[in-house]
Amino acid sequence: MSTEATSRTGRTGPAPGALLLCRAEPDSVAPAARLLRDRMLLMRAGEGWSVLVPEGGPWLHGEEPVDRVMTGWATALAVGAPWPVLALWWDADRGGYTLASGFRRPVGYVWLANGTPAGEDEAMRTFAARLALDPVLDVQSLDHLTKPDPASDARARLRGLLAILARVGLDLPAGLAPGEPTDRLLKVARDLPDARPIEWEGPQTVRGELEVVAGRRLTPWLPWSGDPKARALALAQMAAGLPLAAWGLRHRSGGWLMAGALLLAHGALGLSYDLTHPRD
Repeated sequence: MSTEATSRTGRTGPAPGALLLCRAEPDSVAPAARLLRDRMLLMRAGEGWSVLVPEGGPWLHGEEPVDRVMTGWATALAVGAPWPVLALWWDADRGGYTLASGFRRPVGYVWLANGTPAGEDEAMRTFAARLALDPVLDVQSLDHLTKPDPASDARARLRGLLAILARVGLDLPAGLAPGEPTDRLLKVARDLPDARPIEWEGPQTVRGELEVVAGRRLTPWLPWSGDPKARALALAQMAAGLPLAAWGLRHRSGGWLMAGALLLAHGALGLSYDLTHPRD
């Protein structure tokens, strides 16, 4: 597979690639990741972190840009899990990240291919707060990534971001680096001893998957718990999922469509269970 691709501006440059970083152990990430219904490889990425390497079908074989797909996937993954999800992505024109956490609005930042900042400084501060980074040392380091630096391209900016996250335990396996094309990332991931494939296993696994992801702390929010919180959550999921799915359809965004569909599916599951199993 070629390591170059034609960008949206018509010029040729590095092929797109992406990584999904989850602040959780692989055993917790695997059930949630299967709900994305896309083939990936999952492995540990340091203390309390995991990394998912997608096969990249939506951006390699379709017309979906990698940043839009990854934003949708990170959002869909985070709404069903009690831990944040960080999507890193890059193509011939730009590189950037999206941080998703629960039902909060995702936050992200973008650099042009030559490293020129093209985001808002406030996004970096929100990023630091949601990941509980040091409000002085880490925020100062993040602030440097928002300043012009002719010596740093988008790849270097993303590596700088990873260096900051190393202070909170992130340690990507060697070879899984920003700027590498999807096929090379997959080749590296397949050779890692702890890599495990992630694939959709059918709707019959949804209940078990959600129980593993949620854990005891979130059990009252699950559809079959019989708790009033479950119905409230189901209604909120339906309300949030409908506009997301509609936006995804209107803009032909598979990632956002998946996020909306996942919310709608979870909400419908909760409401149907509530109606067929009325509480005393």
